[in-house]
Amino acid sequence: MSEQQNENRPNDRLRDRLPKKPQIPRSPSGFYWIYIILVAGLLAMFATNMDTKLPEVSYAEFTNLVKDHAIKKIYRVSNDNNRLEILLDANNPNLTKLPSIQAILKQPKNKGWAPKGMASPHLTLSSTYSEELEKRINALQIANGYKDEELIEIEETTSHSISDHLSWLLPLVLMIVLWIFLMRRMGGGGGSQIFNIGKSRATLFDKDTHVNVTFNDVAGLEEAKVEIKEIVDFLKHPKKYTDLGAKIPKGALLVGPPGTGKTLLAKAVAGEAKVPFFSLSGSDFVEMFVGVGASRVRDLFKQAKEKSPCIIFIDEIDAIGRARGRNLSQGTNDERENTLNQLLTEMDGFGTNSGVIILAATNRADILDRALLRAGRFDRQIYVDLPDLNERKAIFQVHLKPLKLDQSVDLDFLSKQTPGFSGADIANICNEAALIAARHNKKFVEKQDFLDAVDRIIGGLEKKNKIVSKEEKKVIAFHEAGHATVSWMLEHAAPLVKVTIVPRGRSLGAAWYLPDERMIETSAQIMDEVCATLGGRAAEQVIFGEISTGALSDLERVTKQVYAMVTYYGLNEKVGNISFWDSGGSEYTFNKPYSEKTAEIIDQEVKAFVDKAYARTIDILQNNREKLTQLANQLLDKEVIFKEDLEIIFGKRPFAKDIEEAEAELVEEQKNAAVEPVSTDNNVPPTPTIEPIA
Repeated sequence: MSEQQNENRPNDRLRDRLPKKPQIPRSPSGFYWIYIILVAGLLAMFATNMDTKLPEVSYAEFTNLVKDHAIKKIYRVSNDNNRLEILLDANNPNLTKLPSIQAILKQPKNKGWAPKGMASPHLTLSSTYSEELEKRINALQIANGYKDEELIEIEETTSHSISDHLSWLLPLVLMIVLWIFLMRRMGGGGGSQIFNIGKSRATLFDKDTHVNVTFNDVAGLEEAKVEIKEIVDFLKHPKKYTDLGAKIPKGALLVGPPGTGKTLLAKAVAGEAKVPFFSLSGSDFVEMFVGVGASRVRDLFKQAKEKSPCIIFIDEIDAIGRARGRNLSQGTNDERENTLNQLLTEMDGFGTNSGVIILAATNRADILDRALLRAGRFDRQIYVDLPDLNERKAIFQVHLKPLKLDQSVDLDFLSKQTPGFSGADIANICNEAALIAARHNKKFVEKQDFLDAVDRIIGGLEKKNKIVSKEEKKVIAFHEAGHATVSWMLEHAAPLVKVTIVPRGRSLGAAWYLPDERMIETSAQIMDEVCATLGGRAAEQVIFGEISTGALSDLERVTKQVYAMVTYYGLNEKVGNISFWDSGGSEYTFNKPYSEKTAEIIDQEVKAFVDKAYARTIDILQNNREKLTQLANQLLDKEVIFKEDLEIIFGKRPFAKDIEEAEAELVEEQKNAAVEPVSTDNNVPPTPTIEPIA
């Protein structure tokens, strides 16, 4: 038996001693038999009501009944429009033989009605009650030999038919059925769940229901895995840490952009920890009834304490962890805040949760409540960033395993073609490439399939049949050629990959680049990027003497970039070394801490910078007008041109450095930095740490 198994055995024995919750037997059909009974009962009531519908007789037929002495009582139904109801004499042995009854039975509308054998056979008179009608009935009885003591008086009564009961019973039954249905849906299924609405909805993964995801399935994220592995190692080997007086962290918050692998990392923890793992989403606490969220939090931690040591993972914790007291003008959500308060108390209140570790994930850490982020609740915040070049290569290795690849597929090439892509994006590219290969009946997934997949994911579906006039196509060609020309001539512009005028998604053309993965940028680099972005509009101005609306996205990007340079990064001389960026939550707080005069200066400096970049772009295009025209004509002919085609027209890019050479230099720098000795002189200042700019 391994050391790991020996250390896990005490926990297993402790859990085996805990009292087991009684299992309530559940019928295969659940609660559906209740609905069947209710529907059958309602149908029976309707059928009974239809069967007991009283035959209607005319006044002439009523006269014959009086002559045959077949009537026992006459009732005036006051709550049914004063309808006259006739009760026949069921004790009369010759009732069915009377001529008046025989005449009624022969009528087709009364088929099936038989007074014989009925305890109280009824008829109804077509005429409604009136005083004059009552006098006529009394006179009719006297004329047919009735004595004063034998006269049948018209008595007042109310209807007690089934239809009257249905008028209030049916809505009540429907409300009960609807309530049961809603309770079952909110309770999670099963008849016994109606009263379990306040129970936790967490999914438990233990030795019986384990997760088949390990840290080997999580490519990249090496720094994040080191932090998480330490928590897992503490659960597996607690003595190693407690002997030194260390305490296990109470919680770890995974923060990062969508698709970077936060939930996947939590799944790997569930697969590696070998301890009970509770998984749920922040929205699972939210309910329409007040107090349910707090009740579910209490029940979750109660279950976790019973199975400690264990891990609780809350995905999208911002659903209940938003900062309290914000957006007061729109009203507060008391139920959500009560749920958050209960969560704060359970994580670090008077009651200790020994052996319960909280993992949570969010991409909106800026809106979380500060009390939730403090040490003692979430001791660690692990930032899961977008993968770099080496991490993308490792991610590709994971997602390419199930694919049948052609020999032309190169991992290094794919990782270089996808800067800024998240792990989810890379998984989507691999799947999309396989779909494209299958669509073309290929036996293997080729390199071109991956390139087509990247184009489709970034630009959208190719629209070859979109109707574009010759004049518009010419403008688009010169627009995209302008981007390519300017970026080719500038040192800090992103390297060009290809140019196309084939419509994709909402764009009519595109110039594709491979941006350098920079951590910081200078004013000169921003200037080159802005010039390259304005190259399309400037080309229209140089060639046609007028501009079009095709540069909307370019202008939007330039405006945001230059305003950020002036107001966020402090890269303007007049505004100075001031940043108006609020990293603590600009969505809710006052984020314009400057006067109108400063705002005017900001607008002037932004416009001056853009005008300077535009003039520089015009100058570059005028100096290379022949090559610009040659490139645009080639675009009109081929529709798609690549880096090699630009090299034929412009020659080698003057500022381009061989990619392999640049990467070799970077690797060498990292090696030198790793072996550099650390100085012990206290007078030597420490090496400054460069933080990435948001």
